[in-house]
Amino acid sequence: MNDTLFADPLPAARASQEHAPWQVLVVDDEEDMHAVTKLVLGPVKFEQRGLTLLHAYSANDAKAVLAKHPDIALILLDVVMETEDAGLRLVEHVRKELRNDAVRIILRTGQPGMAPERRVIVEYDINDYKSKIELSAQKLFTTTLAALRAYAHIRAVEMSREGLQKIISGAGSLFRLRSINMFSTGVLTQISALLGISRDGILCVWEDVSPLQELYVFASSGEFEELGGSPFDPDQSGHVGDAIRDTFAARESRFGDLDATLYFDTPHARRVVVYLRTRRPLRPFEKQLLEVFCRQISIGIDNLHLFDQVSRSNVELKRAHKATVLALADLAEHRDEQTGEHVLRVARLTEDLTDQLARSGYYPEIDAAFREAIGLASIMHDVGKVRTPDRILLKPGALETEEMAVMRQHTVTGRDILNRARVIAEGSIYLELGAQIAFNHHEWWDGGGYPSGIHGHEIPLAARIVSVADVFDALTHERPYKKAWSLDDALAYIRSASGTQFDPAIVDAFFTLIGDDDGARYLTLA
Repeated sequence: MNDTLFADPLPAARASQEHAPWQVLVVDDEEDMHAVTKLVLGPVKFEQRGLTLLHAYSANDAKAVLAKHPDIALILLDVVMETEDAGLRLVEHVRKELRNDAVRIILRTGQPGMAPERRVIVEYDINDYKSKIELSAQKLFTTTLAALRAYAHIRAVEMSREGLQKIISGAGSLFRLRSINMFSTGVLTQISALLGISRDGILCVWEDVSPLQELYVFASSGEFEELGGSPFDPDQSGHVGDAIRDTFAARESRFGDLDATLYFDTPHARRVVVYLRTRRPLRPFEKQLLEVFCRQISIGIDNLHLFDQVSRSNVELKRAHKATVLALADLAEHRDEQTGEHVLRVARLTEDLTDQLARSGYYPEIDAAFREAIGLASIMHDVGKVRTPDRILLKPGALETEEMAVMRQHTVTGRDILNRARVIAEGSIYLELGAQIAFNHHEWWDGGGYPSGIHGHEIPLAARIVSVADVFDALTHERPYKKAWSLDDALAYIRSASGTQFDPAIVDAFFTLIGDDDGARYLTLA
């Protein structure tokens, strides 16, 4: 048998047209299994991406392939090869030595008695176990697509977490920018880093408030860099010009297979389009991140216009700009489609609940600044989960004691991240409330919460408000570890936890707020 490792290359024409294919590693000492797998999976596509099959005929060969290709999505793994447990030893190498929790591993064995299914499932971190006899072409196809779907979800979560780290690390440089042009260039840089796409981008602004009323390139990068700082003529720019003109006319974002054109209005009558050369289709969660990103930077653009026009030495405006840019940290919470919508729903309910409390007059400390800041601050309530391992964060069942201890550390991590950012932003109220919320939103009114076990009014008011909004939304939506509760059951829980988990005054305000529809309007973003 030839032990040489090889990959099935895509024809050059196809490779240039399609997004990078999924990498699948076939590890088996039987050449027939490689041939059959290639025959069944060769034409398969998932999310408009084909498959590249990598081949190894022993566990040792597979280690070499894994070292060379860190982005393998799926391993189809034989158990008995050079030794009776070679495949199982490879699983331990992947999970423990390479620390690769993302790749999906499916065991395929022709000798089930050598590695009983129940024992293997319990003792080894694999994702499926199949006998070669039962693995028909259809079952292999179905099993492979299910594994790729799971891998894509895990990578989406990892990319969101990486996005937070990139935004936080890049925020300091954005804070120091003093002009709208420099800020806009920084925005393009942050988007390309966040999504892992090319730096080819254009940010155009149409100012209805300007007597010129023309389309102007505030920033450009990569292939379009020479366009920056000048009027933009769509008629001279081919496909890019058409995309920007059509997006302005439609006043809505558009996403293609190789590019994206984002549209948003600023609060002060400016219309903005960002054109991005993505070179691949964007995933749904990435589109959602960009929509949220646009809503946030629209405020930054207006603030910086005012900053440029009024005074570069205006300390209050600089602080507002810093807070606005740091608010982009809310992208970290959009770990996937479900969680991204979760933080937006929590922010909406938090704002409305705060307004209701202000109307009741029960908490006079809810002033205009508090009401303005708390919604944005609430978006960052789980920012500390950036350091929570996926095996814990995405676990479908109940957490063990040690796993729960790790999970609870997200409150401390979130506070520390936001407090460090506060120092840069010179005391921003958004970050002050955000740090309070991140650290305390799991504390209970009766002292039974974590991380500090404080109780009553020792818990910051902002955290007590977000606690109710967060739990209501978590109960009424599906999570990896539970099904969604009915609205009636969720409301019954909130009411029963008044005085134990929740501040009774906030629970009363909550039920006053939701009114006749029992909060149904807060189940979606519509």
